[in-house]
Amino acid sequence: MSSMDINEIMAYLPHRFPFLLVDRVISLEPGKSIVALKNVSMNEPFFPGHFPKHPVMPGVLILEALAQAAALLSFKTVADAPNGDAVVYFAGIDAARFKKPVMPGDQLMLHAEILRNLKGIWKYATYAEVDGQRVAEAEMMATLR
Repeated sequence: MSSMDINEIMAYLPHRFPFLLVDRVISLEPGKSIVALKNVSMNEPFFPGHFPKHPVMPGVLILEALAQAAALLSFKTVADAPNGDAVVYFAGIDAARFKKPVMPGDQLMLHAEILRNLKGIWKYATYAEVDGQRVAEAEMMATLR
């Protein structure tokens, strides 16, 4: 099991502000699973418009954070050296469910597990938690390029 700080995350993921949605990797077991976190701050660029008097993190961005965590897991599974040219593309999202709103001040714990990697298509079981309560879940498929 290994962890990653923001500098190592940025060496693997092409995303940058305002779209980098993983702050730290808590644990990562290549070929198996990852636990990462996103600190949700009132300073997020989406909160002024979503919603002005009731800030809620958009569900699609929770899914994006889960996808970025899954991408880190795949990159660390195929090679333990950053490749700045590599990108992970969504191939599909199934059974996405949103169970509780995510608000400023929340710490979003991102969990992803590899279900399979077949012919370059990776499938993951993912879920996000705040304070030990599940806030979102989805099965995702992606491909590395």
